[in-house]
Amino acid sequence: MSAEQPATIRTRRLAGELRRLREVTGLTGDQAAKQLGWDPSKLSRYETARRRVQSKDLQALLDLYAVPDGKRQALVDLARNSRFKGWWDAYGDTLPTELAAYIALEAEATSIRGFSAQIVPGMLQTDEYARSVIRAGLMDLVPRGEIERRVEARKTRQRLLGRESSPLDYWIILSEAALRNRVGSPEDMRTQCHHLMKLSRTANVTIQVLPFVSGAHPATAGTFSILSFPAHYDDDVVYVETLTSNLWVEDERDVHRYTLAFDHLRVTAYEVEESLSFIAAVADEL
Repeated sequence: MSAEQPATIRTRRLAGELRRLREVTGLTGDQAAKQLGWDPSKLSRYETARRRVQSKDLQALLDLYAVPDGKRQALVDLARNSRFKGWWDAYGDTLPTELAAYIALEAEATSIRGFSAQIVPGMLQTDEYARSVIRAGLMDLVPRGEIERRVEARKTRQRLLGRESSPLDYWIILSEAALRNRVGSPEDMRTQCHHLMKLSRTANVTIQVLPFVSGAHPATAGTFSILSFPAHYDDDVVYVETLTSNLWVEDERDVHRYTLAFDHLRVTAYEVEESLSFIAAVADEL
């Protein structure tokens, strides 16, 4: 696990292409670095997307690998696009850096699978529910205006679920605690439950409930999200949020453990229709 922010998908894609080009050329990392007069660690950071490739260094690599003009321009464009800012940069004065990094990856993901232990996740929150969660998390230490900007940013994130081109495939397993915890007023909670039921009827959103009676399970440590991306060389990334920091899990073996945990939870949790009935019952109790 690492607190270090993962690279954007475009940066990772470029890194994968540079690594593939070197391998096709028949050069080892040490050999390529020596020919360029670089420290091998510099090339390694470029090929693992730990460092964004500088323009002059990209040109040097493309020259070394004798990349033809058509392919060269595509890679130059990819590098240039990796520097583009997203809508979330407009909230740079409000969103924590770690959250902005997550939103950047979220915006490029094709699917997110996850487990939420205590609250309804931001992607599914109503405005009032989000407002209460944000206010509690910030412990009333910020002006009301900043809270409203964060609510606005959360609403913008939710557009991924309804975008016309390739809407985000979102599958969340909610602990019963996430439905039982009273966030805001009883009316706010009823509205939130009804919102979950509405979203669950859409083709790209799957919501399951893990009841208390399920007992111990692999995710007792807490909430996590598994982000998947379109290209075969863009590996899954796991995001784990804590009180004081956020952790990124990128090691293939660790990501696999989270995937196994999710698979266990989805089998243990109520089926979708049963989950909907459970959410409706909770709403009726409020």
